[in-house]
Amino acid sequence: MKDLRTLNSYRLSVLLFFLGFLVLAIFFSIRFGSTQYSWKEIFHFLFVDTAATKHRILVKLRVPRALTAGLVGFCLSLAGCLLQGITRNPLASPNIIGVSAGAGLVAVFIFILFPNNYYLVTPFAFMGAFLTTIMVYILAWKGGASPLRLVLSGIAVASFLSAISNALMIFFPDRVHNVIGFMVGSLSTITWKQVYGLWPYAGGGFLVSYFLADQLNILLLGDETATSLGVKVEKIRLVFIILASLLAAAAVSVVGLLGFVGLIVPHLARLVIGNNARFLIPGSALLGAIVVILCDLIGRVIMRPLELPVGIIMAILGAPFFLFLLRRGGVKINQGSKKSGH
Repeated sequence: MKDLRTLNSYRLSVLLFFLGFLVLAIFFSIRFGSTQYSWKEIFHFLFVDTAATKHRILVKLRVPRALTAGLVGFCLSLAGCLLQGITRNPLASPNIIGVSAGAGLVAVFIFILFPNNYYLVTPFAFMGAFLTTIMVYILAWKGGASPLRLVLSGIAVASFLSAISNALMIFFPDRVHNVIGFMVGSLSTITWKQVYGLWPYAGGGFLVSYFLADQLNILLLGDETATSLGVKVEKIRLVFIILASLLAAAAVSVVGLLGFVGLIVPHLARLVIGNNARFLIPGSALLGAIVVILCDLIGRVIMRPLELPVGIIMAILGAPFFLFLLRRGGVKINQGSKKSGH
């Protein structure tokens, strides 16, 4: 019992560290960019000289961009954490269940065929992502939707939708430039509108996920064990899938096809905080927010005044790190209650 209290105290300390680091990352994201501000200037133009041009730059551009980057990372990492838990598959991510492919197809369709209706991208990408998730679940159903069938169905549907997207870009090569930002993942056109649209999904998704954390812990033990403990496996799995798809769809509809966040960040959180969902859920969400904010910051300053989309930075840093995890055997999910620290 004493060891468990010590372990939980350590986990709470890690969460507090992540929270403090997140606040620090937001302030650094506000400070640095194509132009750099001192801490004194930031305070002055945010709260004193509110009529200055620099005040508008900070309030209308830098602050919402930093907050949106954090919310996107929060949502994608939380979605990845839930999917890896319910499928007991360490390679599960929003891409696997077709969220990114569904959102991407709708966005490509609008960008290429209706380029003057850009405002439709966010709501329709959200609808495409969510409907694709439902399709994957229906295709995986056979007396129940097993984790393996969900993953395989998601891969098949994502491949099919990606092929359609590629075909559209081949047929209309003169309009492909409209799609590039969405396909690689970019935060260059963020305003307060995206912040207001994302935070209800991030907040609501986190609350529901945390409320159901014990159910996720039980699912890690396997379907038979979970059923014997009174968990309605298919019902709770469907709830988690819908929840993960809503989180990921909301993020993708704003930032585009940002990869690796939902795949890698839960692994990072699991390595330092363990597999207990009560701590892993907030740990993954906070760490995801930190990672996306820092990657966006790197993209803005590394070739200043030019800007690299956050998706490129995430891929450059994420792919080697994921290979490192594979080599050292860190890509795994422990399935025993003893190992999960319950």
